Formats: sequence, structure tokens, C-alpha cells
Amino acid sequence: MNIKKGLYRLVIFLISIQIGFAQQNLNELTKDHFNFYIANDLGRNGYNEQKPVAELMGKLAEDIDIEFVAAPGDVHHFDGVASVNDPLWMTNFELIYSHPELMIEWFPLLGNHEYRGNTQAVLDYSKVSRRWVMPSRYYTQVYSLNNNESIRLVYIDTTPLIDKYRNDSGKYPDAVKQDKESQLQWLDTVLKNSKEKWKIVIGHHPIFAETPKDDSERADMQKRVDPILRKYKVDMYVSGHIHNFQHLKIRGSDINYVVNSSASKSRKVKPVEGTQFCSPEAGFSIVSANSEELRLYFINPKGEVIHTITHKK
Repeated sequence: MNIKKGLYRLVIFLISIQIGFAQQNLNELTKDHFNFYIANDLGRNGYNEQKPVAELMGKLAEDIDIEFVAAPGDVHHFDGVASVNDPLWMTNFELIYSHPELMIEWFPLLGNHEYRGNTQAVLDYSKVSRRWVMPSRYYTQVYSLNNNESIRLVYIDTTPLIDKYRNDSGKYPDAVKQDKESQLQWLDTVLKNSKEKWKIVIGHHPIFAETPKDDSERADMQKRVDPILRKYKVDMYVSGHIHNFQHLKIRGSDINYVVNSSASKSRKVKPVEGTQFCSPEAGFSIVSANSEELRLYFINPKGEVIHTITHKK
């Protein structure tokens, strides 16, 4: 028993050293940058990798200046929430992301699982929690960088843009009620008027990805969203939904198409045409920007940077 306890303590000690090295490295890489987390597909009531990843997010943020957390959908598996008083708010969010460094603003989006429940309650939770900031189903934010440059984030509501969900009113009752053309026109107008150095669009569903999920999901995103992003030379499109890490570059497009892994339960993945990197690990991402470059780091549950996307212009 004493030997087992000793081995256990040794493993914990070695892991803490590993996280410490990763944290020191990230601290140097992100110093004097504008930094934020991207974490999605969270809600497992603390099971799978959710609790350890949440603790890691808090630990890394002790030394890295994190401005906020972007949470692009599926915070609540499997059927969304029933109301702002649903216990899932505690078991999926408040009690899991309880580290003091995570008491910052969270900018969420609705995922397909939220669309199975009360979508308005997800917006209304902004009135309950100071850190849950969701002004609308889709919205945009601008932040200042050094040298008078800035970055624009555009959050879009992807479920109503996909016919698969609009045609299933029994499971996704609010999807068909949303005006997809109005949202697409809004997206076009926002990007057309954008003068910022960097433009990142964030949505739950990917435009390009390797996945066994219905091809129609990506086809609708490629038909409706991708042409707008290409027209206005968006730098990155970041999504979730697939529960693994993917970075793709598509012929004819300068956009970095990013799939951010689940912060709880991950799935297998394999490379396809356009894949620059993929990993089946769980985790989250750090976006780090200044006036010279835009970076996105894939972080696994050990706190390791397993892939870096660097974009300059």
C-alpha cells in the first residue's frame, strides 16, 4: 500500500512539473499579447476530461493574461437546459469552472444540443450570472491591440443555418423559427464594414472537417457561410461539434479552418485532404494576438501545446 501511495505521489509530482514547464513556455509565448480561451462541447457534469481540463484552464490562467472565454456551443449535453434554474447550470458550468482565474467573461453560442432545450433560457442566463455574457444568438466584439490595431470576433448561430436541424422541429423546435437569411445578411454587413487587422468568425458547426457526422451539415455551411468569409478575407473560422482538434487549409482559400476539441469527451479523427494537423485528444485553445501576428494554440489535457497556427499579414 505504501509503495502504491508513493508511486501515485510520484506520478502527480511529475505531471505537475510537466504542466509547470508548459505554463512557463506559454507565458513567454503569450506575453504582451491579447489572449483568450476557446472551450466548447463542455457539458458532461464533470465526467470524462471535463473537470481536469477545467482545472488546467484555471491553472494556466494564473500566469497567462486571459481576457475571456469563448464558448461556441454544446455547453449542455444532451438536451440543453429547461430554464435558468436548471441544475445543469451548476453541474455543467458553475461548479466545474470554479477556479478564481475563470471568474471572467464567457461569451457563449448555442450548439445543436442547446437547440434541443430552451434556447431563450441560455440567453437569459446572462441576467443570472455576471460572467455569462450572451447579448444575442449572434453578435460581434472588437478589441484593441498594440500599435493602434484591433481584432474583431464574430459569433454566429450555426444550427439554424443547417437544413438538417430546420427540418426536425420535433427535436430542434427553435431552429426553424430563426431567420437564416437575416443572420447571413448581418454577417455580410459586419464583415464588409470591418476595418480591424484580424477577423475571426466563431460558430459551433465546422465548414470543413473530417467526421462521420452528416455531410449535409458541412455542405450547408460551405454553401451559406464560407463564401461570405472568403469574400471578406477572414483570417480564421473556429468551430467545435466534432470533439477533436483539426486544422485545415482548403485550396483556393486563405482561411485557417479550425475545429476546437471538446473540453470533456473527445473522439477519433483521421487526416483528409487539406488537413494540416489533427488529434483525438480533448482540450481547448488559446488565441493570442498582437499587431504583427495572430496565433492559435491547441492545448491537450496535460497542458502541452500540440499544434500552433501562426498567421501574419
